[in-house]
Amino acid sequence: MLGNEIKKTIHLSIPIVVGQLGQMLMGVVDNIMVGKLGAIPLAAASIANSLFMLVMVVGFGLTMAVTPLTAMACGAGKDKECGVVLRQGILVNLLSGMILCALTFFLSETIPYLNQPPEIVAPASLYMKILGVSILPLMLFQSFRQFAEGVSFLKPAMVITLLANIVNVMANWIFIYGNLGVPALGLTGAGIATTGSRVFMAVALMVVVTRSSKMRRFDPFLNFGKIDFPMIRRLLSIGIPAGLQYFFEVSAFSASAIMIGWMGTTALAAHQIALNIAHISFMVAMGISSAATIRVSNAVGRQDIHGTRMAGFSAAVLCALFMASAGLLFILFRYFLPTLYISDKAVIDITASLLIIVAFFQISDGTQAVGIGILRGITDMKIPTLITLVAYWVMGLPSGYILAFGFDMGIFGVWYGLLISLTASGLFMMMRFHAKSKKAVIHS
Repeated sequence: MLGNEIKKTIHLSIPIVVGQLGQMLMGVVDNIMVGKLGAIPLAAASIANSLFMLVMVVGFGLTMAVTPLTAMACGAGKDKECGVVLRQGILVNLLSGMILCALTFFLSETIPYLNQPPEIVAPASLYMKILGVSILPLMLFQSFRQFAEGVSFLKPAMVITLLANIVNVMANWIFIYGNLGVPALGLTGAGIATTGSRVFMAVALMVVVTRSSKMRRFDPFLNFGKIDFPMIRRLLSIGIPAGLQYFFEVSAFSASAIMIGWMGTTALAAHQIALNIAHISFMVAMGISSAATIRVSNAVGRQDIHGTRMAGFSAAVLCALFMASAGLLFILFRYFLPTLYISDKAVIDITASLLIIVAFFQISDGTQAVGIGILRGITDMKIPTLITLVAYWVMGLPSGYILAFGFDMGIFGVWYGLLISLTASGLFMMMRFHAKSKKAVIHS
C-alpha cells in the first residue's frame, strides 16, 4: 500500500520537481556566472538575495493558497469553482506584488546599515532594486502555475521554466559580460536577465493555460465579473500564514547571512555557495511537497481520511529517502562542487566544510518542507505558522549566534543553528499532521 502511494506521488511530483529545479537552475547559473567576476560581486549577490528572499517568499506563500483550494474544488467535482479561485487569486497576488515591490525598494536602502563589507553595498543595493521589479511577473506566473498544479496540468509550467533557463543564460551572457554591443553590467546585468526571464515565464504560461482545450472545463479565462470576497478571504486565510511560514524560515537564513557578513567577504561568499547547493536538493523536496499538497487536498475534497493520511506520510517517506541520498553526494563531492562557482581556495575550503553540515540537515529539511505542504493540503495553517516561528527564531537562530560568537565556532556555529531549526520544524510538522489528519478537519 505504501509503495503504491509513493509511486503515485512520484508520478505527480516529477514535472513539479523538474520545474522547481528549472527555477533553481536559474539562480545557480546566475551565481556561477557572477562568481566568475570574483568574490565581491558574489558576496553582494548573497546579501541582496538574502534580503530579497524575505520579500519574495511572502509573495510565494500568498500564491500557494491557489493550489489547495483548486485541488479541493477539483476533487469535489466543482470544475467552475477552479476558475473562480484562479481569477480571485490573480487579483490578490498582483496587488500583493505591487506592495512587495515597493517594500523591496525600501529594504535595498537598508543595506548600508547592516555592517557589511563596504565594497559590496552599492552593487547589492542596485541589484536588489532590479529584482524588486521582477516580483510582478513572478506573482503572475505563480498564480497560473499554482492553478495548473491544482488541476494536475503540470507539464506546461515545467517546459516553460526549462525554456526560461535558455533565455536567462543568453541574457546573462549579454548583460553581465557585455556582448552584442551591450556594455558589461556585471551583477546589475544578472538582475536584468532575471527580470526578463520572469516576464517570459508569466506571459508564456498565461497563454498556454487560457488557450488549452484541456483547461476549458475549469474556466481559466480572465473574465473578471466581480470581486468574490468570500473566496478572497479563503485565499488570504491560507496565503497569509503560508507567507509567514516561509518568511520565518527565510528570514532566519537571511539573519544568518548578515551574521556571517560580520565575519568578512570570504565567509559570506562560502555561505552563499553552500546555501545555493543546498537549495538544489531543497527544490526537489519542494516539488514533492507540492505534489503532496495536491494529493492531500484531492483526498480532503473527497472526504477520504485514509487517503489523506496515506498521501501525506508516503510523501514524507519519499522525500526522506531522496534527501538522504543527496546528503551522501554532498559529502562525496564537497571539494568539487564549490569549484563550479569560484576558484578562490579559501572560499572553496570553507564551503567544503559547510557541505558536511548541509548533508546532515537534508532529511530534516525535506521533512519540514513536506510537513508544511501536507498541512496546507488540509488547510491547517495557524499552528504550523507558530511552529516555524519557534523553530527558527526561538530555537535555531539564537543557538547559532551563541555557538558562533559565544563558543567561537564562527560560520560553522551559525550553520549548526540552522540544523537545529530544520530538525525541530520537521519533527513538529509531522506530529501536527499525524494529529490533525485523523479527523480530516477543513479550516475554510
